[in-house]
Amino acid sequence: MHPFLLAHTKMIQLFDIVKMYDGSTPVLDNISMEIGKSEFVFLTGASGAGKTTILKILFGWEPFDKGQVLVQGINVGKLTHRNIHTLRRSIGVVFQDYKLLPNKTVFENVSFAQEVIAKDRKTIKFNTWKALKNVGLTAKKDVYPAYLSGGEQQRIAIARAMVNSPSIILADEPTGNLDPDISIEILKLFEELNREGTTIIFATHSQEIVKLGNHRIINLNRGKVGTV
Repeated sequence: MHPFLLAHTKMIQLFDIVKMYDGSTPVLDNISMEIGKSEFVFLTGASGAGKTTILKILFGWEPFDKGQVLVQGINVGKLTHRNIHTLRRSIGVVFQDYKLLPNKTVFENVSFAQEVIAKDRKTIKFNTWKALKNVGLTAKKDVYPAYLSGGEQQRIAIARAMVNSPSIILADEPTGNLDPDISIEILKLFEELNREGTTIIFATHSQEIVKLGNHRIINLNRGKVGTV
């Protein structure tokens, strides 16, 4: 493959990343990894292994002490609050605890993700309906999060993450609070997004989920990384 083409197939690159919280013990200890365009990767490891820290670094939420991070060619460490939007506009994020807005309906939760980047009302309505249809929850569009099951809330969170057609979705333990059957449904939603071309980083400590998906595994152990 031509070197120029190869460079553009690398969606995410981490080079020798060091992250310390107390100034002495590295949470991430010279972490390096590459994730390709349209790849699905499981990021695994025990609680506290650094999975969430990596996702926060990729989204520009967490600074790091040493190394370099490139996301779609953007040097994350060089970004400021004035231009961080150039990174985040192409990334969707899904959390374990959903982080839905309790005072907004299902439709409003998904549409709000577009309002913050100033899309017009007609486009917002179309995209929101399409995202809800993709996760099978158009019938719940006027319901508030408190009246949804955990699985339904997570599907809404996925709809919100996908509504702006991101190139990358970062999922932090998205099945952590769900029972096994619902977890399988959630995994299938991410796999469908991946088949459509979205790069997925799915952080989980669940070996049951990992075994269900035939995807590359990057395992974290005491701040070090190794591919399983």
